[in-house]
Amino acid sequence: MLRLRDNPPMTYPEGIRLRDVAGRWHVACTKARREKALARSLAGAGTAYFLPMVERVSVIRRRRLRSLVPLFGGYAFFAGDEQTRWRVLECDHVARVLTVVDQDRLLSELSHIEQALASGAQLDPFPFLRRHARCRVRCGALAGLEGVVSVRRSVTRLVLQVEMLGQAAALEIEASLLEPAT
Repeated sequence: MLRLRDNPPMTYPEGIRLRDVAGRWHVACTKARREKALARSLAGAGTAYFLPMVERVSVIRRRRLRSLVPLFGGYAFFAGDEQTRWRVLECDHVARVLTVVDQDRLLSELSHIEQALASGAQLDPFPFLRRHARCRVRCGALAGLEGVVSVRRSVTRLVLQVEMLGQAAALEIEASLLEPAT
């Protein structure tokens, strides 16, 4: 288990927003537990990537250990041309690379995840939902985020979906901050 400071950054190059990265975005399906190794490999090759991670606390032998784990296990996102795609596909950490047909939609969904992580919101993996209302956050640090609303045990959550992966992440939010998305 890596110490928090030994993890790769979530985005490379660091400090750049996903929308400012040149090239087409691709989805790498990694081999088991190889997301961080792929991120290091991509950074070493100078390839822009996004690996959303969340902090988890584990108790092992009565010790509390904090670690960063990928939000979407088995997936990492990278940008580049066709040559970059082939280079990544040949990498030992990757099982396959998914073709992204709707670049704008993927980039929009990933930008929502990026904004939520940057705001310090606690994201949790969440089942992908299809038949719930889409809503937008009206104000605050998360203003503009769009997702699907879920209410469980009187707790309102905004579910941020990445349709191409069939996965999602959720954050708790005050219902009064939400408005219907058009």
